[in-house]
Amino acid sequence: MLPKTPILFTLHLFRSVTGVPMPPGAERDMDASAIDFDALIVGGGPAGLAALSALGRVRRTALLIDSGEYRNSPTRRIHDVAGFDGVTAAHFRWSARQQILHYKTVDAVNGTVTSIRPKANNTYFIVTAETAEGSTSTYTARKIIIATGVRDLLPPTPGLQENFGKGIYWCPWCDGHEHADQPIGILGPFDKTVEAVAEVADLNSDIIIFANGTDTFENRVRADAAFAENSSAYLDRRHVKVDNRTVTRITRLRDGEDPDRDPSLPTSPEYDLFNIEFDTGSPVERGVLLTAFTYEQRSSIGERLGLKTKDDKLEVDEDMRTIGGCASSQSRQGLSRPSEERRNHGDGFSSKLNDVELPDSGTQVALTRLKID
Repeated sequence: MLPKTPILFTLHLFRSVTGVPMPPGAERDMDASAIDFDALIVGGGPAGLAALSALGRVRRTALLIDSGEYRNSPTRRIHDVAGFDGVTAAHFRWSARQQILHYKTVDAVNGTVTSIRPKANNTYFIVTAETAEGSTSTYTARKIIIATGVRDLLPPTPGLQENFGKGIYWCPWCDGHEHADQPIGILGPFDKTVEAVAEVADLNSDIIIFANGTDTFENRVRADAAFAENSSAYLDRRHVKVDNRTVTRITRLRDGEDPDRDPSLPTSPEYDLFNIEFDTGSPVERGVLLTAFTYEQRSSIGERLGLKTKDDKLEVDEDMRTIGGCASSQSRQGLSRPSEERRNHGDGFSSKLNDVELPDSGTQVALTRLKID
């Protein structure tokens, strides 16, 4: 469990720092002094920014390359981030960059990493990136942190993609409070939706699962294995309805954005309204829709680097390392539901400790992975 206060959290990060020697006999193609950075971070979302901040705090040289693609781009605002509750995601990234770049050993640029080439038995890497203007730059770094995140895979139901992030969302901690006490719908395969019910049960008791034909005996068994021994009984106790009809269209009836909201407040109600149509029978109206669909890696850079994946997640060890010299520190990486991370750490801040070894400096730098969606 990670400590719950910022001061104790920082002490926890650096208390157990130890030296890690260079692997014996490691070949060297390049003089150490000629390498540009101790670490290069791929991805400029919350995880990448947290890594850049941590490295700057201990005066490591680091470069962050940001492609401008973010999982939370469709959302109105971010929440559950102390000090930034209720701001837009763009404002958060801008503000974080302004603070981090006060540390003179780190920098951030906009661009897309197109290749990462390990050299000398992974003792350093050659990174190529393209800018929005089309120019190409090449950098060298001792370590790589992949923070490219994931992309939600939504079915082609008309109205779902168009409205996603504004009254239709996947993370109740990020967007649920704004839709409290409103009729809730949950979209997704039945075996994935039962846990989602538990996550929103305190927001409102009026909950319908739109299972889209997936409420089968087999999926009930899967839900029992994944969530509880008798998940069907849990739904009955919660008076949750299951609608197994095929969803054919989602239509927005009302935009919940309040143009007169007080921007100084961290939260205010958002009264969206959606009409859900089916292949048969009458439509249903809901004030908010929670999704329980899957996702994929946003970038193929990890795959091209030879990193292993499992269940569409980069496979890492307990210290979030992949291959030698490369670590994964992605926003929500490796977690299918928000509650998984909260169960792992027992606090509402949802942080994950990573170690990125910098052998030439004789220390480890502990990095945080922050949950913001």
